Amino acid sequence: MMSDPRQPANRPEAGRQPASQPAFLVLGRLLRPHGVRGEMLLQVITHYPERIGDLETVFIGPDPYDRQTAIGFSLVRTRRHRGQLLITLKGIDTREDADTYRNQYLMVALDDAVPLEEDEYYLFQVLGARVFTTAGEDLGRVTDVLETGANDVFVVTGGPRGEVLIPDIADVVLEVDVEHGRITVALLPGLLPD
Repeated sequence: MMSDPRQPANRPEAGRQPASQPAFLVLGRLLRPHGVRGEMLLQVITHYPERIGDLETVFIGPDPYDRQTAIGFSLVRTRRHRGQLLITLKGIDTREDADTYRNQYLMVALDDAVPLEEDEYYLFQVLGARVFTTAGEDLGRVTDVLETGANDVFVVTGGPRGEVLIPDIADVVLEVDVEHGRITVALLPGLLPD
């Protein structure tokens, strides 16, 4: 099971090969200033919003793969606001300061991310993985992950059957071998295109 959000921000731009791993994991998107003292409204994306307040250092930037454009800040405080978070960062003291970071990502360094459980993995670790059936048929590579609400869906392309949508559920996804970039699936009736 994936432990972190599957949002476009953690995916490389189209046509760009992913780095071995991103520099940062996305916590949320900064929506707009809140008030006049630099506080910002954060659309939470992470599966662990309760841990944002425990972080000492966060980063703001447009791309989790790009260390050069990310700016580090000390986190002063967070508070809940209508299902989202309000955050205060050291050095962002006015509404105008906060507005310069509108639509940027709030990120954490990969080294400071929530530790993974044994059966968990990050999005960047499954993108590009080759998918095989239990019978050994190569279905192609994971090129995208869709969030459906009930479960995530791996989009697999480049195989002989064209695009295949694989639900990330225990009955279908039997093994994710991150180290070897291989996913083993048991196909349910109707999963393969005709």
